[in-house]
Amino acid sequence: MDSGTEHGARDAPPLLARGTNQAGMREQNERLVLSLVRRRGALAKSEIARMTGLSAQTVSVIMRRLEADHLLRRGTPQRGRVGQPMVPLSLDPEGAFFIGVKVGRRSLDMVLVDFVGGIRRRAGASYGFPTPEGTLAWVLDEVRACEALLGDRAERIAGVGLAIPFELWAWAEEVGAPEAELAAWRGLDLRGEFAARLPYPVYMQNDATAACGAELAFGEHAGLMDFIYFYVGAFIGGGLVLNGGLFAGRTGNAASPIHRSRWGPKPSQSAVGS
Repeated sequence: MDSGTEHGARDAPPLLARGTNQAGMREQNERLVLSLVRRRGALAKSEIARMTGLSAQTVSVIMRRLEADHLLRRGTPQRGRVGQPMVPLSLDPEGAFFIGVKVGRRSLDMVLVDFVGGIRRRAGASYGFPTPEGTLAWVLDEVRACEALLGDRAERIAGVGLAIPFELWAWAEEVGAPEAELAAWRGLDLRGEFAARLPYPVYMQNDATAACGAELAFGEHAGLMDFIYFYVGAFIGGGLVLNGGLFAGRTGNAASPIHRSRWGPKPSQSAVGS
């Protein structure tokens, strides 16, 4: 969260944070409100209206709906001002949960996070090289463990995100894996395989781009609207944020310093990690 934002920045409307009072834009306005509360912290209805340009009536309807859905919760009324006390609303950690999975060249990692980014469960496994069968089995077991931990709240799991290096099959020599084993990844629809087995939406993104997105959402970057993110794992990757949004680019991993299949020959052994 933007804990490093300088004093006074809270009062300035963030770039592109404009809503619409037109009918049929309910979901857009709700996402905008949730995004503002996530970035700025607890906000009163009057502050939301000022930042977004939405009418007070529209904001009241949105906030009541988000409260009813348990995505926002009321704080302690702030008294001492003229008129009605301001009631700040913040994200409800129990409002939604998300499962994130990183498929790496040397390891698997899984986290269950709540609506404010708090980690509720973490698991990991190491291997010499990844295989589709082993990855599917491990992740499905861990998803079931997350469901068991949440109990009735498991219905609030909003999705599963997969972060994975592109073209895993092309790195057999670097990771010391048999080419025939890694070749099983070629043409595999990993997202589709999980979507067919899980009752939740499944999303997939390049691992470095996903890490950059996590930094944008939960990192303390003092409100920066444009920055480059470096991801250091088994190899070096990167991500790019422009105008306050994640920019994946045409290839899905903009700002990656290594993308040999499209931009040149293999990196030398001294240029890559262990």
